[in-house]
Amino acid sequence: NLYPMTGQELRLNKIDALLGPGINIHRHPLNGRNFEYFSEDPFLASNIAASHIKGVQSKKIGTSLKHFAANNQENRRMSVSEEIDERTLNEIYLAAFEGAVRDAKPYTLMCSYNRINGTYSSENKRLLTDILRNKWGFEGLVMSDWGAVNQRPKGVAAGLDLEMPSSGGVNDAKIVEAVKKGTLSEEDVNLCCERVLTMVDNYYSGRDENAVWDKDADHALAVEIAAQSMVLLKNDDRILPLSKKSKVAFIGKFAAEPRFQGGGSSHINAFKVSDALSAAEKYADISYAQGYVTEDDKIDTALINEAVELAQNSDVAVVFAGLTDLFESEGFDRSHMGMPECQNELIRRVAAVQPNTVVVLHNGSPVEMPWIENVKGILETYLGGQGVGEAVCEILFGKVNPSGKLAETFPKKLSDNPSYLSFPGEGDYVRYSEGIFVGYRYYDFKEMDVLFPFGYGLSYTTFAYSDLKLYAKNITDKDTLTVSVTVRNTGHVAGREVVQLYVRDVESSVIRPVKELKGFEKIELAPGESKVIVFNLDRRAFAFYSDKTHDWFVESGDFEIMIGGSSRDIKLSQMIHVESSDRFPFVCTPNTTMGDIFKLKNGHKYLEKFVKDFADNLDTESDNEVLGAATKLMMEAQLRDNPLRVMVSFSDGNITHEDVEEICKKINAELCGKLDN
Repeated sequence: NLYPMTGQELRLNKIDALLGPGINIHRHPLNGRNFEYFSEDPFLASNIAASHIKGVQSKKIGTSLKHFAANNQENRRMSVSEEIDERTLNEIYLAAFEGAVRDAKPYTLMCSYNRINGTYSSENKRLLTDILRNKWGFEGLVMSDWGAVNQRPKGVAAGLDLEMPSSGGVNDAKIVEAVKKGTLSEEDVNLCCERVLTMVDNYYSGRDENAVWDKDADHALAVEIAAQSMVLLKNDDRILPLSKKSKVAFIGKFAAEPRFQGGGSSHINAFKVSDALSAAEKYADISYAQGYVTEDDKIDTALINEAVELAQNSDVAVVFAGLTDLFESEGFDRSHMGMPECQNELIRRVAAVQPNTVVVLHNGSPVEMPWIENVKGILETYLGGQGVGEAVCEILFGKVNPSGKLAETFPKKLSDNPSYLSFPGEGDYVRYSEGIFVGYRYYDFKEMDVLFPFGYGLSYTTFAYSDLKLYAKNITDKDTLTVSVTVRNTGHVAGREVVQLYVRDVESSVIRPVKELKGFEKIELAPGESKVIVFNLDRRAFAFYSDKTHDWFVESGDFEIMIGGSSRDIKLSQMIHVESSDRFPFVCTPNTTMGDIFKLKNGHKYLEKFVKDFADNLDTESDNEVLGAATKLMMEAQLRDNPLRVMVSFSDGNITHEDVEEICKKINAELCGKLDN
């Protein structure tokens, strides 16, 4: 309901295009704009973005999917070159855009400021035309981010239609000059003009002068959505929900003046903002202490002492804390993953005198929690919008059962992050040395302890998973696999659960994550109620991006289908065998290893003479005496890993370079350049 509401509000404000959604990946916790983006996982980001686009555009209002691509830091964002290998770029950073473009067809797309492997996004033909339009089928308009144009004629040739903001005619003159000189085709200019005019026509035809805006109804919906999105991170001794008979202390400035949105170009003016302190009046006897200031990060001893005394004389203390605009905003990256020290000190002091302490967090990205063992409850609200105060109270006092799940991993400390050593880079270059291992893909592969895992979130009720069914034991890469699972509410209150499906490739020729999210569904269940959730998995659910085929590739083999409540809470799993028609290109040369040839169908027949001569020239028993007991293993490894040309040196003259060339010709002729998997 959020996104159609957004479209309707835009229409009523005579705004024809929303400059969003932003779906850049949470590569690093310190990115200053993480609060605008959805997730560390491209599948999740893509699906949320598609819903966003469809909802807004259902009201004839355009969207602008952004920032295309790899805009994953604010530091030197207008000049930095993101150095990313082909597989990582496509599998992690382009995949979110691809799914949203194919599924939701946004009216426009916004290119990013940065360079990718040396080329500015605004003049990257491979990105804007070859991939976006020719491969994914995008038919809309591409605009620049504000000030992202480097050389306007190159941008036109690459597929950049609209420069934002206007250069006052300066760059238009460069386009005319380039056409006259013959360095820019008039056809490319005409295409840009056609796309701009089509956009204008679509916007005029979509306007509704008689539309009605019920602000209070939209505010009520904002409260409902915020409450469903908040994540309960900790609830020891079932401290939550709070009893309405308790004497509750609300501590922290954010209780009275919540941080409900991020800073920068995403900032909006809400017609009203609810705060928890006011909203709680109808639930319980609430007292309040400010605890800290937000203008700077200075510990105010008087404010803390006041808060400690209040907490000591209450049944429960709820501390409202998080990141201020000084810590997190567009335009700069965070310098550390900590919260303001004045807030950390406040929480420590309050928890020392009040065992029943709950922390409510307002932040757009993960934070370290040095006090986590000393508090009983933690509610993550993120930046909850104008209804955040009411939504928080609905959860704190049990009117709403929390059901949000983390779209990112919370590491224990900043240095645990996979991109820690390379963020934000050196000068104008940042190397994505972690490759595809972003977020939970890294932490789960390394079996590393985290503060809270991807997909995690608690509830006031409990759920049982059962009856996992795969509707086939063997499929091809052309088939769709149907998966179903039953989930039952085993608690005493109604609740919502996000059921998550992960896929693991059991054995692969390339390094792959131990699991990847490939499906999720949110369901609502009354106490004792059960529902069957159905997922459909196509070939993409089993594929990785290959830099050999320059496309998505499925290998034949076994895959594990896993169902759970988070990436670290797998409840059920079953195996499926996939038989793929995909083949790697294969060309045999004298530098091809014998092990690679053994992998070919009937590969051993090509190397019978090579293997025999190699074995005949080995005296394993005598070599063992000289080289040690591992000689046989060493020789087997040598046979597997040696290039064909090396056999000339180990055949005592029985194999020549001409023999090696002949074997290569035979293999290439018979296999027609295809590797059997």
